[in-house]
Amino acid sequence: MDKEEQLNKKELELQKRLENISNMEKEILTKEKKLKEKEKAKKQVLLRLSPSLWEEIAAWAEDDFRSINGQIEYLLAECVKKRKGK
Repeated sequence: MDKEEQLNKKELELQKRLENISNMEKEILTKEKKLKEKEKAKKQVLLRLSPSLWEEIAAWAEDDFRSINGQIEYLLAECVKKRKGK
């Protein structure tokens, strides 16, 4: 096999790899889009808390560098995980 044939073979291999990478990128973008759409679909809940509980959660959220809403969501998710583990 001469050098030109070797180069052509390598070029074909590289083109196939590039095509595979392009396909993977498209797949990743599709999955990211689906995840973003799923995140937007969060349900809203009206929650009434006592002022003292609110203050405790707010302080905890600040310690964990979260918003109060993020802290409540985190706590609920942890409780669900714990319950499923039983």
